[in-house]
Amino acid sequence: MNAQDLDLRWPTVQISLDLPSLDEALPMAEIALEAGVDWLEVGTPLILGEGLRAVSTLRTRYPEVPIVADLKTMDGGYLEAEMMAKAGATFVVVMAVSHPATVAEVVRAGSEFGVGVMGDVLAAPDRVAAARALEAAGVDVVIAHLGYDERHRQGGSPLDFLGDIVHAVTVPVQAVGGLQLDELPALPALGAPLVVVGAPLAIDNRTFSPASEPRQLRAILETVVQKVKLGRRVTGKEPS
Repeated sequence: MNAQDLDLRWPTVQISLDLPSLDEALPMAEIALEAGVDWLEVGTPLILGEGLRAVSTLRTRYPEVPIVADLKTMDGGYLEAEMMAKAGATFVVVMAVSHPATVAEVVRAGSEFGVGVMGDVLAAPDRVAAARALEAAGVDVVIAHLGYDERHRQGGSPLDFLGDIVHAVTVPVQAVGGLQLDELPALPALGAPLVVVGAPLAIDNRTFSPASEPRQLRAILETVVQKVKLGRRVTGKEPS
């Protein structure tokens, strides 16, 4: 699955598999895809717990499903992107607060290996400036991200700064970090068509285990998918 073949401006639902093991992540991935979720995200806990095997296992099971590897790359950008691309990732994630050379190297690897690059503004002192710099460096998507620790200490929501980022860049934007289920369907109309379901919606916010039993999780995800996809018609805007 090549990132260049995807329409990144069409409402899309991604589940973040923020679980520490494949034993927990694989059943959730199956439920999510059955519910109509479009993309799978190998969350940072899963990368830490299982490494490249998490990506390669999901790629083998789901050869046509886009896979986001949430590396949160801070250094060694080319090598990390290359390794994840060869394991089967469709997208990799680089941090805006890394050195500009790291962002450039991830973008270079993305171009060479056919993997898309998401740039994450988490922890950037000026998120809007960071988003502009990421776009100038050549990323495919900007992630408007309010970090786990930050929001638990200070509160807030990515909706607090999403509009500023959407207006600052022309690439697609994704909003991540503590959003509620009822907030997700509005994201495409707000300029963030790549919608993520993760903690605390599908993953427990404290234990990083599935937040719901399988049937309940499937019902939740089916509702999210239906409402997010309906949102494209409510806006009256078609992706360009």
